[in-house]
Amino acid sequence: MRISLENSRRNDLTASCHCCTLCHGLFHSLWFLEFSLIVRLAREVWETALGRLQVEVTRHNYETWLKDTVGLEYSGDVFTVGAPSAFVAECLEKRMTPIIHKTLKALLQREVTVTYRVVHAGIAAQDDGGLSLRAPAPAAPARERSRPQGNSLNPRYTFASFVVGKSNHFAHAAAVAVAENPGHSYNPLVIHSGVGLGKTHLLHAIAHHVQSKGLQYLYVSAEQFTNDFVSALRESRVEEFREKYRSIDVLLIDDIQFIAGKEHSRETFFHTFNDLHLASKQIVISSDALPRSLPLLEDRFLSRLEGGLRAEILPPDLETRMAILTKKAQQMHIAVPPDVVDFIARKVPRNIREMEGAFNRLLAMAQLTNQPLTLDLAAQAVADLPTVAKRPATANPQEIVSATAAYFGLTPDDLRAKTRKKNIAHARQVAAYLLREDTNRSLAEIGQLLGERGHSTVLRAHDKIAYELNLDAELRKQIGEVRDSMDQRRSQSA
Repeated sequence: MRISLENSRRNDLTASCHCCTLCHGLFHSLWFLEFSLIVRLAREVWETALGRLQVEVTRHNYETWLKDTVGLEYSGDVFTVGAPSAFVAECLEKRMTPIIHKTLKALLQREVTVTYRVVHAGIAAQDDGGLSLRAPAPAAPARERSRPQGNSLNPRYTFASFVVGKSNHFAHAAAVAVAENPGHSYNPLVIHSGVGLGKTHLLHAIAHHVQSKGLQYLYVSAEQFTNDFVSALRESRVEEFREKYRSIDVLLIDDIQFIAGKEHSRETFFHTFNDLHLASKQIVISSDALPRSLPLLEDRFLSRLEGGLRAEILPPDLETRMAILTKKAQQMHIAVPPDVVDFIARKVPRNIREMEGAFNRLLAMAQLTNQPLTLDLAAQAVADLPTVAKRPATANPQEIVSATAAYFGLTPDDLRAKTRKKNIAHARQVAAYLLREDTNRSLAEIGQLLGERGHSTVLRAHDKIAYELNLDAELRKQIGEVRDSMDQRRSQSA
């Protein structure tokens, strides 16, 4: 009996130990999960905040103080921003806190205290969406350590993460060709587009690729190039400056328009360009406009730029915008309903960066308020964005009828005809919906435009399409493409 009791106690003790171990492991797993969610939320909110701050502060302030920051943690009412150095953290606190506080308060829709913390570049640039708890990576090889210091690369801006569509496939193909064979194919490569369409993404992708091949690269903004040159002159380090910019295999300059009106910087870049080009070193340049349209660029410089390959990135079509958001959701392991993706893609059609910012805001709102991702929440997320596309209330009714008919392979007379053929009836209902939504015409006037149909018929057609839009992805695509076709005609005639 005594042995049985002792064995029983021993078994109880063993079970207790196993239970403690299990509980400890479970506690650690739950803590890590909560920590990861806090970090991911902070990062997504901060990315959205940066999108807003970029338009509210000067380019110089954004590039100098905000560009390399990261959202570290949002817990309670405290939001922690990671800065690359103590100096930047101090300057952010003294100079930028009011506007940062205002932006975060608007995004989070609650009062928030902003704090700053210095983080290493490797921590701030995790690609998995959170901070790493692993040991630091081993030191880089000597060749990598000797690489000239430039702007840091975004680890998410790779060729694998770049969504290719009709608007950017040529620029993407050119960038891949240059990355595979730098200095020989298309030198220089000039990529130009409006703001937020993917120029910087492609430059970073090229840099990542050539780095993986063991080549020396330098990626800087044109503003950083100018600042480096001014510092070199002031501190008598001109030779060091030349060595930095001319001892590399690939030079990538972002936003070349910045040096257009700066004579000395322009002259220095011209000579740097010539030296690298003569040595068969690759040069990649981005610009927000055609090089020839930039003011104060000399003909000799323009001829060098135009001697290579010029690739334009156009505003993405609806399909590409939806693919970008879908890929972003997949990378974040978040299931977003297709109708919500479609809604955001339509509401912010011209700027990828702003569209992603709106998407991040939606995700943050859903997480903070514990709400599902619905169309109503998406509408709240984009309600106060200044760039949200709003349909003109006085669109040309005849244009709508013609565009709808053309999209479905019909004529305007077909829509007005007294026929109930299924394909024509559907196109007529789509036209009725668009006329009701995008013009200020009355139901009776819309009925006249569609072949003297009564106002009740028009209303039923509109309501039928409005209801089915919530259920039918193909119908949403049709409506969007008809609208896109009208937008394209307007932009071409403008």
